Amino acid sequence: MKKNNAKLIIFTGPSGVGKGTILSDFFKKADNNIVYSISNTTRKPRDGEINGMHYYFISKDEFENLIKQDAFLEYATYSGNYYGTNKKFVDEKIKEGKSVLLEIELQGALNVMKKRPDAVTIFIKPPTFEELEKRLRGRHSESEESIKKRLETAKEELKHTDKFHYVIENDKVEKAVDELIEIYNRETKSNV
Repeated sequence: MKKNNAKLIIFTGPSGVGKGTILSDFFKKADNNIVYSISNTTRKPRDGEINGMHYYFISKDEFENLIKQDAFLEYATYSGNYYGTNKKFVDEKIKEGKSVLLEIELQGALNVMKKRPDAVTIFIKPPTFEELEKRLRGRHSESEESIKKRLETAKEELKHTDKFHYVIENDKVEKAVDELIEIYNRETKSNV
């Protein structure tokens, strides 16, 4: 009988480091034994975001009821909105033999790591802090105050890289994607 080697994979890094770009390319190259964990949030959808694909957009009351039911592996408030990882979704997918990739903020990652020490943890870092600032400013989507806040948060987040199994430097997206594929294969294909 084939051993279920499905894993929970935690993927985090500072805002602006390129997590979304890396994951977009990763999912094009990875096999179909991994799924992206779709978080619940109380924030309003941005242009182009689809409910059930990017997030599950729910009301604050619905979210708070789910908190009372202990339905989240982790949840946090960010910029006045709730974000949370549905425990049932993660557990069901792993039981089905699918690994689950969870892209979350550092605080949520650290919380999940306490509850799920078996998780594979990956931190994405920029080649330099200056490059991160350049990328954030290059988005042209946020105020100066917001950028400064994100950079301060990033300084703190970068102090936690030693808590992760793997650290990938996103200098070149293609190289970062290849490293992620290699980690995924190493963690899920061995001992099958």
